[in-house]
Amino acid sequence: MPGFELFDEQERLQVNEVMEKGFTFRYNFDGMRNGVWKSRELESMICDTIKVKHAHLVSSGTTALSTAFAAAGIGAGDEVIVPPFTFVASVEAIVLAGAIPIFAEIDETLCLSAEGIEAAITPRTRAVNYVHMCGYGGHMDAVRAVCKKHNLVLLEDACQATGATYKGEYLGTLGQVGTFSFDSVKTISCGEGGAVLTNDTNIYNNAHQYSDHGHDHIGSDRGAETHPIMGSNYRISEMNAAVGVAQWKKLDRILEIQRRNKKALKDFLKQFSEIKFRDIPDEAGDNASFLSLIMPSEERARDVVKQLGAEGIPAVFYWYGNNWHYFKNWKHIQEMKGPAKLPIELIADRPDYTQVKTPKSDDIMSRTFSMLVQLSWTDADIQKRLDAFAKIFK
Repeated sequence: MPGFELFDEQERLQVNEVMEKGFTFRYNFDGMRNGVWKSRELESMICDTIKVKHAHLVSSGTTALSTAFAAAGIGAGDEVIVPPFTFVASVEAIVLAGAIPIFAEIDETLCLSAEGIEAAITPRTRAVNYVHMCGYGGHMDAVRAVCKKHNLVLLEDACQATGATYKGEYLGTLGQVGTFSFDSVKTISCGEGGAVLTNDTNIYNNAHQYSDHGHDHIGSDRGAETHPIMGSNYRISEMNAAVGVAQWKKLDRILEIQRRNKKALKDFLKQFSEIKFRDIPDEAGDNASFLSLIMPSEERARDVVKQLGAEGIPAVFYWYGNNWHYFKNWKHIQEMKGPAKLPIELIADRPDYTQVKTPKSDDIMSRTFSMLVQLSWTDADIQKRLDAFAKIFK
């Protein structure tokens, strides 16, 4: 991770095919595109690989989330459970849907726990936005059981976990609807792009309509199409999809490299009793884009991160102090600041987000840091990291 590390002639060939034979708009213009439909091609590839009935491409992982909420019927006044450790878009999409984010506790998987979800459920809870962070998820059997018990929509944000599996099933396909992100720093990159994943045909129909102003996409005359629902413009372009076609063909290679590189680090670090690894329920399914270590204390975590920096080791993330990935640092979310009045302001008994407490999550994340596992590492790059760890922990 990220996939752009493997950009080569294949991406250029796919883009050139759009420029030379196709058309940049993802819909219609049938006579001008000579059978070149990159969005359709990538959607089909995704479905074949992850064994999902429907995949619908959109312009980003964030718009995939917004589309997924709308398509699954999650909207005004609905409560959606979400972790405090996630990318800020997970919360933004809930708020912009008119729904109410409810923060629940994670465990040492670094993802929502079944117990955390259970404790956060109220009569207004409609969905769980389950975010598979840093390449993997949590104990999904227990999570699915809680959602089923309370009749909740399980939306899987698998934007950081493309290609990961849980007991043979791909993350993003375990709930009613899932999402991928294909931005510039994801496992598979379209430059910008995302996907909505579902086995529910009704959710799929809502998704492809909602993301294109409600168009039903029936027939070949765009002007004659009907509009069963209202929507917005979250379309991906054929140019971005073309890059994704080349990238998706490299998914197995990407995962193999990531898993090999991560194993080299993890095998070496097992000798140090001070280190506790993140809990990964199905090690074989990890997409291995990050190595996450849990230290005995916050002080030690901060110290190790500082020392790794001093040793010249890049892409080490202390999430607890990160402005984009942990709730305690999101003042704009805590104060619900937007450029205009937000739907949540109309809810009289909305939560006071300045008072949200997630002590278990704080304890875990204050002691945790992650290292990005890169595709471009040479043996020397890996050895440099092993030497740095050895110096710090010995």
